[in-house]
Amino acid sequence: MKKIYFIPIIFILISCNNDDYILLNTEVDQDQKSFLKKAPGATGLDKQLLNDLENVSNGIGAPYFILPDSEQYSSIPQDPLNLITVEKVELGKLLFHETATGGNPKTSSNLFTYSCASCHHAAAGFSSGLRQGIGETGVGFGMSGEGRIINSSIPLDSVDIQPIRSPTVLNVAYQDIMLWNGQFGGTGTNEGTEANWGGIAENFLGFQGVEVQAIKGQGVHRLLIDDAFVTTFQYKQMFDNAFPDIPETERYSTVNAALAIAAYERTILPNQSPWQKWLKGEYNMLTKEEKRGAKIFFGKGKCYECHTGPALNDKNFYAFGMGDFDNSNQAFVLQDVNFDNVKKGRGGFTKVTEDNYKFKTPTLYNLVNNGFYGHGGTFTSVKEVIEYKNEGIPQNTEVPTGNLASQFGNINLTKKEIDNLTLFIENGLKDPNLIRYAPIALNSGNCFPNNDNISRIDLGCN
Repeated sequence: MKKIYFIPIIFILISCNNDDYILLNTEVDQDQKSFLKKAPGATGLDKQLLNDLENVSNGIGAPYFILPDSEQYSSIPQDPLNLITVEKVELGKLLFHETATGGNPKTSSNLFTYSCASCHHAAAGFSSGLRQGIGETGVGFGMSGEGRIINSSIPLDSVDIQPIRSPTVLNVAYQDIMLWNGQFGGTGTNEGTEANWGGIAENFLGFQGVEVQAIKGQGVHRLLIDDAFVTTFQYKQMFDNAFPDIPETERYSTVNAALAIAAYERTILPNQSPWQKWLKGEYNMLTKEEKRGAKIFFGKGKCYECHTGPALNDKNFYAFGMGDFDNSNQAFVLQDVNFDNVKKGRGGFTKVTEDNYKFKTPTLYNLVNNGFYGHGGTFTSVKEVIEYKNEGIPQNTEVPTGNLASQFGNINLTKKEIDNLTLFIENGLKDPNLIRYAPIALNSGNCFPNNDNISRIDLGCN
């Protein structure tokens, strides 16, 4: 039998309201398209689901939802100012996990104990495993990040903790803006918001959100990548390989480190999940219940109206009335954060009333690895979120009814439908091998994603 290769072509990303079409430079191999159309080995249920996919993708069908291979750079959405290369990805992979980047702590005892991966690691689906990710002043790891706590001996004003639940890094290639309110990113979706870029000078560099976040995050989270770091921890040759066209006097910089990190992040794709394999014709990868759940997802449940395309997310913002950190239990509210803005989501950034309490659509892959859901982490299971959206009773009573998403409380799912939808999201969308995106060791030799004494014990570092 002829071996089939998939080379992604044109995916049309459809917005939640189906009125916004964005073409991506991708490609569908015609042999694979023909193969999927014939669907050899598909059951009646598989064929029904394939038909549903055609109906919600302007006739493209299964290929519309397929993620590219992580090494297939030309098919991965990327910033034209930061093209993905092998050398950048190799460097970014190490810098992302390198606890030696934790070189600018507020408390000297925390030197070289944290990294980007402290809040975005493979064990938690590249989220934190916590309701709020903890960088500096965090100690411990547990099994999948759930054991990390604030070091009680450190003053609270030194704590580096996320003011809102840490989003996953999975599928960020399919976002041109970053954060729940989308404030990072100087192109595309954020065009026209320049008046609100105060404090985000990095947006004016013209990069997309993944790159801007990687630049901005180094300062916010007390990371330090400079000439001394590059020399001390033996990263000079890797920078030279990744940025040969940059003058050596400018090569070992925060910006170039960020560009390498962003290039690596764009390759972190959950393309080994059962759903991705099913899309490519391995129809036994989903159970009957999971297939029925997928039919709910792409039908009655209306999930596809916001969760679409290869990453199962669009670039829009919606209000579902979910709770915030400051009105929920077990949350640490930062005193130096303006929570009125945080609570208002996109509106807190754009200052547009219609945007208030709306948050960016998250990807749904590997949700089950994290354990906290919603921008405020006020849910602890996927099923809870589905039931909440089905019932349509807001947790946050401050959200104006007119701002609530049209799908909220308007899907009328039965208990069995909720159960099947939960199985599809939890099992079908879970890539079981994300550890392939983590390095085996760092140039520094440090433990990662954390390097404090308790984490070293939890992680089995020598």
